[in-house]
Amino acid sequence: MSELITAELVDLGLSAETKEAAARSLAERMVAAGRVTDLEGFLADVAAREAQMPTGLDGGIGIPHCRSAHVTEPTLAFGRSASGIDFGAPDGPADLIFLIAAPTGGDADHLTILASLARHLMDETFTGALRSATEPARAAALIRGDEPAAEAAADEGAKPEADGTPEAEAKPESPAPAPSPESSAPSTESTTAERPFRIVAVTSCPTGIAHTYMAAESLEKAGKAAGIELHVETQGSAGFKRLDPQLVADADGVIFAHDVEVRDKDRFAGKPTVDVGVKAGINRAAELIDEVRAKAARGDASAPARTAAPMDKGSDEADGFGTRLRKWLMTGVSYMVPFVAAGGLLIALAFAIGGYTIDKAPSVAEHFVWTDSTSWAALLFQVGGVAFGFLVPILAGFIAYGMADRPGLVPGFVGGAIALTINAGFLGGLIAGLLAGAVVMAIQRVTIPPVLRGIMPVVVIPLISSAIVGFLMFLVIGKPVAALQKALTDWLSGLSGANAIILGVILGLMMCFDLGGPLNKVAYAFAVGGLANPNEGSLKVMAAVMAAGMVPPLAMALATTVRGRLFTKTERENGKAAWVLGASFITEGAIPFAAADPLRVIPSAMAGGAVTGALSMAFGCTLRAPHGGIFVVPLIGQPLLYLVAIAAGTCVTTALVILLKGLRKSPGAPSTGPAETPPGETKVTVAA
Repeated sequence: MSELITAELVDLGLSAETKEAAARSLAERMVAAGRVTDLEGFLADVAAREAQMPTGLDGGIGIPHCRSAHVTEPTLAFGRSASGIDFGAPDGPADLIFLIAAPTGGDADHLTILASLARHLMDETFTGALRSATEPARAAALIRGDEPAAEAAADEGAKPEADGTPEAEAKPESPAPAPSPESSAPSTESTTAERPFRIVAVTSCPTGIAHTYMAAESLEKAGKAAGIELHVETQGSAGFKRLDPQLVADADGVIFAHDVEVRDKDRFAGKPTVDVGVKAGINRAAELIDEVRAKAARGDASAPARTAAPMDKGSDEADGFGTRLRKWLMTGVSYMVPFVAAGGLLIALAFAIGGYTIDKAPSVAEHFVWTDSTSWAALLFQVGGVAFGFLVPILAGFIAYGMADRPGLVPGFVGGAIALTINAGFLGGLIAGLLAGAVVMAIQRVTIPPVLRGIMPVVVIPLISSAIVGFLMFLVIGKPVAALQKALTDWLSGLSGANAIILGVILGLMMCFDLGGPLNKVAYAFAVGGLANPNEGSLKVMAAVMAAGMVPPLAMALATTVRGRLFTKTERENGKAAWVLGASFITEGAIPFAAADPLRVIPSAMAGGAVTGALSMAFGCTLRAPHGGIFVVPLIGQPLLYLVAIAAGTCVTTALVILLKGLRKSPGAPSTGPAETPPGETKVTVAA
């Protein structure tokens, strides 16, 4: 096993001006050291991680990092910039850049070392020693922990004044300076007469490598400075060890500093809680402690703990209402999709086996002939119908769950079932879910006597919220929503000519804009909602949506086959898989290409999707199955024309991608990475 960092992976004169250039410069050192196998693929993973959240920290630190299949072993490269590089930190550019590369499934020992480094970054003695280091070997030893920071700083002396600025002025303040034992002792002694205030905290970030442990270190230092007991559970890549249940039970308050779901969050229910993003735990640790103490003094207790819903991960209290609304809706859609796939495909298979009159078959519970294919088709149809019948309640229930966690499930499901009863359909489910979540959130804001808190999530909240949602759905808004649903259904039924083509273009653009993201899911949910009460128009919409969603991965696969030299080795490998993903209607198969080159790939994909959506509508293609790709073509109305529409959009996207990528070729430009020329092709040098 190689050392985490060596002198060859240190650049004390990093000349890059942007974070992308800095990552490339340090990554090239990793490639040269044999730690990274594919430069462009690795940089695409770094960029994807950076897109989730800026990796700049207060104190002049940038920590771009990711887990990647292109990394052979956990590796760290360090660069020091004289001018500073903007990594999105609130206090300005970073002069200390740490590029952390972890392989997928990396071993725990090295990840523990990375966690230790992240904690050291909160120590101004450590960062000061790095700023004053004059030799790469010494900087590498310092980062590995082979040499204590204090000794290194003493040996190096003051930071070289290359820019004419003394170290005391040049070095940014540490976001959470560690108090000396002497300074913290009085606070601790002053609380010996009574039990000190106790806080438990959980930190986590998407990658689980850096921010998780930096937030933990910052909170621990701030807790020590405040003279309180603070214990942190780090839910990161180096391991997940739960806090002692007794510590949790004795805690006076809780801090969640996280960007992904906190595991087993219900352990902390009923305590004063501050819930923020992980960077707040790094930059505002003292403020968070003061906030949770203030909540405890007021007697504020959290409602039963909310576990972040799948589409709500990484949310921050600063998110606007529109952002939160989108995540709530996507939570419902994400839980609904498996029911759509199971029920819809069973129904489609039933039609394929038994014909379109199978919906008139008697109940298989009363009449079933084991040797009759019609009976088996009826069985598939009726099971699929049961699964499909859950769509609206599931949608409503999990929208409410996304807003208020488990207490929202009961009123959400009740509201969704009422939406079906009054024929409010898909729109009724959306409204019912939002109502249920809002009602539960309002109830949770009411101050409850401690003696009643235990029965709130089991009895009081389900009872009151279900009654309120039922009243509103039956007597207030249910009928208007049902009328709107009927109007939408009638409109879809009457779609023809130019109106249908325009709708096909819009749906195609939405399906291909974010390649499986929220806008894609909105278009898909719109199409699936129409299948609940199918008619000619809604079946056309479903066909157009699936066709457009197949275009991006198929086009990327075709482009890597036709002009492989325009793509990296990794992209060419991804192109092989994209054939199957595209054929199966998995739009996400194009994401690796879009992440590496969004300005060329996404517009091209949208153009092809718009063409396919328009042609599918113009050809009058219909689809009863909500998923399946080319494997359900026999169930499609006008199947040959449907394939023509998909092929046309695929060709448009392929041509545009090849054209746009070809325009960026610069034969005289220096190479941006290791040679990756396919056999038999001429190498093309591409400008960065």
